[in-house]
Formats: sequence, C-alpha cells, structure tokens
Amino acid sequence: MNTLVINCGSSSIKYALIDGSDKLLLSGKHERLGESQGEQTHESAVGQILQEISGYPVDVVGHRVVHGGSKHAAPCLIDEQVLADIERHVPDAPMHNPYSLAAIHAAQTALPGVPHVALFDTAFHARMPRRSTTYAIDYEVALKHGIRRYGFHGISHEYAAGIAAQFLQRPLNELRIVTLHLGNGASACAVEFGRSAETSMGHTPLEGLVMGTRSGDVDAGVLLTLLRQGYDVASLDDLLNRKSGLAGLSGLGNDLREIEIAAADGNERCRLAINVFAHRARKYIGAYAAAMGGVDAIVFTGGIGENSASMRGRILQRLEFLGVVLDEDRNRDASVQKDNDYALITTPRSRVEAIVVKTNEELMIARQARRLVSASRPSASMDIPIAVSGRHCHLTRETFAALFGADATPTIAKPLSQPGQFACEERVNLIGPHDRIERVRVLGPLRSVNQVEISRTDEFRLGIDAPVRDSGNVQGSAPITLEGPAGSVTLAEGLICARRHIHMHPDDAERFGLSDKDEVAVAIVGGGRDLVFGDVLIRVKDSYALEMHIDTDEANAAELNRQQVGELSDVDVDQYVVVTTGAASLVSKLE
Repeated sequence: MNTLVINCGSSSIKYALIDGSDKLLLSGKHERLGESQGEQTHESAVGQILQEISGYPVDVVGHRVVHGGSKHAAPCLIDEQVLADIERHVPDAPMHNPYSLAAIHAAQTALPGVPHVALFDTAFHARMPRRSTTYAIDYEVALKHGIRRYGFHGISHEYAAGIAAQFLQRPLNELRIVTLHLGNGASACAVEFGRSAETSMGHTPLEGLVMGTRSGDVDAGVLLTLLRQGYDVASLDDLLNRKSGLAGLSGLGNDLREIEIAAADGNERCRLAINVFAHRARKYIGAYAAAMGGVDAIVFTGGIGENSASMRGRILQRLEFLGVVLDEDRNRDASVQKDNDYALITTPRSRVEAIVVKTNEELMIARQARRLVSASRPSASMDIPIAVSGRHCHLTRETFAALFGADATPTIAKPLSQPGQFACEERVNLIGPHDRIERVRVLGPLRSVNQVEISRTDEFRLGIDAPVRDSGNVQGSAPITLEGPAGSVTLAEGLICARRHIHMHPDDAERFGLSDKDEVAVAIVGGGRDLVFGDVLIRVKDSYALEMHIDTDEANAAELNRQQVGELSDVDVDQYVVVTTGAASLVSKLE
C-alpha cells in the first residue's frame, strides 16, 4: 500500500511517497509558495507533486493538519465534517490551516477515489490533564469561546520520543522525556510515560518558546499596551507571527545560521537573540522535569535541534543539577542527516541522556494513515465483561502487618474475576490533607509494592492530586496515609488513579490482533450516554481473564452498571473498540 504524505507549511509543501514496508519511494519539497503574485500556490504545487509521482500508484493520502481542536485525538478519514472542523480553527492557526485546506481540496479533486486521512499536530496532546489545558481566565468565557491549550508539533514529539525509547532500550511508557522540536516553529513537550503531559504551545502556535518569526511567551499586558498605542488585531497578528522571535530580536531574519555568524562577528542583537532562545528552552526543560518529578532523557529534533551543535550546547548549560553531562565532542560531531536516526551527545556518566533525533513526520503520518485505512477486524465474536472498580488498596506484607498486626494475614471475603485475586475482609481508612475516606477494601494477595487506587472524585475529597498510572507504576506518585486497627502508615508514594485497561489472555490477544501494552479506544454507544474512552491499555498475561476495568467515575459517566457486558462483533466504527449495551467491535489499535 503506497501512501502519499502531504505536509503543508505556510509557504512550502514537503511530500513523501512511502510503501507498505516503510520504504521511501520518492520525496521532495516545494518552497516559496504564494510569496508573490504569479508564483506557484499550494494548489498548483499539489498538481506538480502528482506529476512527479505519476509512475507510482497511490493507495492512500495522509495530510498533516496543524490544528484539529479538541475533537480529533486520532487520525480520521476526511469528510465534510472534518473539513469544517479544520476551517473552524483557521483563526487559531492562520499560518497553517488555510494552506492545509487548499492542499486537501486539490488532492481530493485529483485523487477522488483514494481515501484521504487527516493527522493532526494537536492529537498527541489531546489527552493532557485539565491542569495543563486550562487557562486561568473566567471559566465561562473560556467555555463559550473554546479557549484552552491544545499544543502542536505532536506528530514530531511523538515520533522523537519513540525513537529515544528505542535508543534507551526501555518501554516508552516507563520513561519521562522532554522533547524539543526546534525550528522556525519551536515547542517543548513533557512526554510522561508515553503521553503528552504538558507542552509549550497553547491555544495557538504562538505560545511558548522563541521561534523563527513568532514571539512565544509574551505578557498579555504587553498586548493591551500595544492596543492602547494604536495597534489593532491585524497589526498585532503581523507583529507576533511574522516580525518577532529570532527575526525580531536579531534584525537579520529567522535563519539561525546567519544569526550565529553575525553574533560571532560581534552583533549584539544577534547575541541577544541566541541567548533568549536558549534561555527560554532551558527554562522549559527545568519546568517539565519538575512537573514530571524527574526526567530520563532530553531529545532535540527539528531543523535547529538537529543541526545547531552550539545551540544545543547553550540550552544544556547549567543543567548539571538534573544529571545532564554534555560531551562536547559528541555534540559537535552529532549528525542525523544521512542514515542515522539519532545521536547521543552526553557522556557515559550522565544520569540524563541527551539525544539528537532526526524527525520523520512523513513516516509517522504514512504509518498512521495506512493503519487507519487497512485496519483489520476480528471475525470471531465474544463477550467482554466490564468490571467497575471501586477504590481499593494493594498492600505489601510489611504495610499489612503495620495496619492489622504482626501476625495478621489477609482474610478472603470473596474471589474476584481475575484468577487468584480476592477481596479481603480487611479495610483501611484513607487520610488526606482535606478529608478522609473510611473502610476502603484491601485486595489480595499481598504484593511487593503498595498501591492505592482511587477515582478523580475521591481525589478532590481527599485534597490530593493523584496521577493517572498503569497498575504497578507508582514511582513518583502521590502520598497517602493509611489507617488500620493496629496502626497507621504514611506512604511517600503509591496513590494513583488507575489507567483504564483491558486484561487479556494471550489467546484473546492473538484473536484480536493485539499485543501487551497496545492502546485502543473504547466507544460506549447505545446506552444512556454515548462517549469515547481513549487511551485504554491492553494488558496480556497467561494468568489474565478477559475483562475491561474502569473506575466508578468512568462507569457513571457512561451510565454502566457493574454487570455490564460487551460482546465483540463487527461494528463499522472508525478506530475504536466499540462497547455497546450488547456488542463491541475492535476496529483498530492506536499506536
């Protein structure tokens, strides 16, 4: 299956034709589109691209779209509604969405019988926690106008984090990574256990790092001052999007190579531009390390991140307190422009690895577009029990003894649906800074790590911010005090909101075409409330019985009861495992 990838910029289109085995067949770039009257436009460039690849069949077209809003958390087939959504966000991405629309229309006209897939830069950030997406303005005003933080460069951040995990030979969902996409557009992302937890760009691509011509972070009061001085919306737009950033600071334009040459010759404005750019990036690295409770790797990608050794060096200065020890020789010699996907630039004694990664948005787009169009459907049908899990505790032997007595052992109250698991007669009280929750059930058998699982509603009651985590991943999670009849124990970590997941025996996983740690989405339809649960983890083990686990808040949102059962059948819904009041369909996994 050949996938044509169309990656639009404000004045350029990059394209790549990639076959089903990820082999690059053709690629190219059309630049300076629409810069003056009579020059090539995005529409005419698409026509030229189709002529250049005319010797190859095209089975699917993948389009990179910068702004998809809050509705699009995954690739989707382009229809009239998707086009309308892209159009609606033109004011939020004026340098990108209009040109993507033009290219989509031209490609659809030229290739009407081929599926066209939109992949959104905002999608990777769509499941950021609300504390990361919410601006501290009047809540009703934000709600009325759809003002929230979306984030961008998601395709690049996701790809770079994945390559870094491969290099480190560790699962992505065990790592805390700061990715820096540095180019004419620039952004940072905190990738916590495989998901975007925070990113520097916000409602529009203007927020955050210093960019080629865009300002990045600016005090909103400065804009009010400029408005009072006679600026209007159009002139502010031009100032912030086209006359700021490296270009505005240096006075030489947005090419960092030219700015670095001028800075070496003594140009003070160019030196200032370089210092501000590096300082802003360094500041975000420190902030994201704090937000994630640590960092395992820092990744540089994008035109500047991949090519400017001096800028990488400046950014990593003064980060020794995080454990970053730059290797000057490795940094200077790092090259990812040929066959290398990555290059390490820190010393062997560095606790935090710094890695340069060659971004490949086109490959990422091709893979996801191809996966969506060719998603396999299981032929067999079967029941999927859905377990609604209330708050509960898993305890170590030491903690159990401290709470219930040195000679106490768990008393089985009833077996649970997962083989070997049981509910205990023993209960504990949870004590938080704000309130307490009485008689929380202990589950057995005893474990090697303490883990207390609560819902978001319980969080607010206790006054604790518990992270969403895979079961067993409690490092750096929230503290909690447990109270039992024989004493109390304060855990420094262990309190989590459990990530929704589906237990599968290997036979079930094989039948559904899934593997351990795959992610799917679950659409609840046909009941009292239709909704989609994204980011559902697949857990595969010989000892597991097939079952989906959600907490009480999630069950209430979907109006599910504790006996809800979904049957796997062939329901035609894009991208989701669809759980209805009677039927579910695995259509594709999300990767």
